[in-house]
Amino acid sequence: MTIQRFDPGPRLSRMVTCNGIAYLAGLTADDTSAGVKGQTAEILAKIYHYLAQAGTSKSKLLTAQIWLPDISTFDEMNTAWEAWIDPKNPPAPRSSPASPARNTSSRSW
Repeated sequence: MTIQRFDPGPRLSRMVTCNGIAYLAGLTADDTSAGVKGQTAEILAKIYHYLAQAGTSKSKLLTAQIWLPDISTFDEMNTAWEAWIDPKNPPAPRSSPASPARNTSSRSW
């Protein structure tokens, strides 16, 4: 069994591959002023980058977990999501409301 870690840090690796499966850590947008659609597109570009590093593509995604701080922005997120996914090979997504991953008053991941 070969395990490969990508962008390892003191707390986590951004991606780990094992037995041909890529596991990505939670990703957030760098440009928080971009709005939900823009932030989603930025995150999806990051995912595309990591999938390419693993030698795979979005057409082979099995599942995706999408966390939204405000579930009322689902349609904005979904516009970017639907433009990005492979329509012939869509994964099984799950969208859930969540607290923001970043807090400017505490440490960041």
